[in-house]
Amino acid sequence: MSSKHDEFWKRQRVIITAGASGIGLEIARSMHAEGAKVWVCDVNTDALEAAAAALPGLGTMICDVSDEAACIAFTQAAVDGMGGLDILVNNAGIAGPAAAVQDIVSEDWRRCFEINVNGQFYMAKAAIPHIKQNDGGSIVCMASVAGKYAFPLRSPYAASKAAVIALARSLSVELGPDQIRVNAIAPGVVAGDRIKRVFTARAETRGISYEEMEAIALRAVSMKTMVAPEEIADLVMYLCSPSGRPISGQVMSICGGLEYTE
Repeated sequence: MSSKHDEFWKRQRVIITAGASGIGLEIARSMHAEGAKVWVCDVNTDALEAAAAALPGLGTMICDVSDEAACIAFTQAAVDGMGGLDILVNNAGIAGPAAAVQDIVSEDWRRCFEINVNGQFYMAKAAIPHIKQNDGGSIVCMASVAGKYAFPLRSPYAASKAAVIALARSLSVELGPDQIRVNAIAPGVVAGDRIKRVFTARAETRGISYEEMEAIALRAVSMKTMVAPEEIADLVMYLCSPSGRPISGQVMSICGGLEYTE
């Protein structure tokens, strides 16, 4: 990065939800490496401790984003610890149940929305007043290609991610006059333990092997490959950097060219 970007990142104060593992940790690692002050929350104490050990100076706190009071407490602790807030990465989310609609337990549907949608709302609501105290800032909402396409057997997840996209677009209009840009990122098939769990559940529902389920998913991707968490972190870095200043209200797919779903 240029010296201009180096100085920019050294001034940034960042909150990342579900930042102790997976995509969230990769984003935290990238921003931390550039000199930003970063706080992450998670529900996994062991993962938070490991992240703090790997990234000296990282702020950590347990927080279930489906609990509004917890979101407010985490945001305030992070703001107090960093002296302000410039960037919110709304990354926390769960896969939800993999089943036909008539077989989904209603509580599982509600829990998917409580974390994937309500959690992003609670965090944005808590963070926005602090970001507004600056000359500008950035919010990134982690959505999914599932929010853009029909995803059979994943209706709670797909519907919740469609709601995230709508939330991001609405916030971009509300916050544009304050020079706060808001974008949604829509990953496709992301390599890691989470997609393995999703494919395992979908394979069981369809009565096929894990390998068959993975092959079905990847044949819908023009590049025939999964997305690496590091590549998503690179996109977040770009959107939040000076280079991404004029980009707001967008849904940025990072999926290797998803053509259709099955």
